[in-house]
Amino acid sequence: MKLPDRVYDILKWLSLVFFNAAGILFKTLASIWGWPYGEEVLTTCAAVALFIGALIGVSSAQYYKDKN
Repeated sequence: MKLPDRVYDILKWLSLVFFNAAGILFKTLASIWGWPYGEEVLTTCAAVALFIGALIGVSSAQYYKDKN
């Protein structure tokens, strides 16, 4: 599975920055304001970031395999 460059870049940003930052933000605000499910949202964001990271890892490995 090879991803187009633009899709790869977007998914990489989502997995490295967005989902981690969003999860930490929600967990922090949940503890301050007493919102429910702070830990659950944080764990979900981490799982989604890990899944996307695995997808782009597979894509990157396939790219370098085909390149060599």
